[in-house]
Amino acid sequence: MTSWLQERARSGDFSPAALLSGGALVVMASGRLAHALIVLAALLWTHCASALIAFAGSRIFPSGGRRALFAFVASFAAALYLLLLWLAFPLAALQSFFFVSFVPLFCAGSGLQARLENKGLSRALRISAFEAARSGVPIVALSIARELFGHRSLSLPGGDQGMMVFYPFGPGFPFFLSLLSVSSGALLLLGCILWAHRRAKARRAAEEDA
Repeated sequence: MTSWLQERARSGDFSPAALLSGGALVVMASGRLAHALIVLAALLWTHCASALIAFAGSRIFPSGGRRALFAFVASFAAALYLLLLWLAFPLAALQSFFFVSFVPLFCAGSGLQARLENKGLSRALRISAFEAARSGVPIVALSIARELFGHRSLSLPGGDQGMMVFYPFGPGFPFFLSLLSVSSGALLLLGCILWAHRRAKARRAAEEDA
């Protein structure tokens, strides 16, 4: 996700608010698998619901200021998601409220509204779902690595404590791997992933030039 954010930033699609909110989502929501799954569902819900509302109101929305209006639509969709989550899992909603609050900023600042212009409903929903999955699935994958090696556990939303924690492995991982459970460890892991991605990309480019 980090390399994708950088590519989109260089192309000008992302606003600074989207970059900051996307970085916050990657670092904070990947601490626990339960939180990452909630954020993934929030991304899918907010992107698709915003696309649906924007399509339904395309004839009555003013032509000017649609980007700002789309931000309000995304915020409304995220608030509705939190309400539904609160009705199903109140403690999980409280624990993930801060993470989910970054989702509408990321959705509105990612340039999604411009890519949905003049698209049919089915096409707009497919684009929105793809963008949300492309952002959320790496967070889930990173959360599995961080929680598994950092806490030696895996968690799912629900239960009396807001998440159900499973301990599939006992002690035995090296101590330094527990650093992945904190934000600094997440930044180090993201740096290693970014370095490996750039190294592989440079090697592929060198092989193509040879």
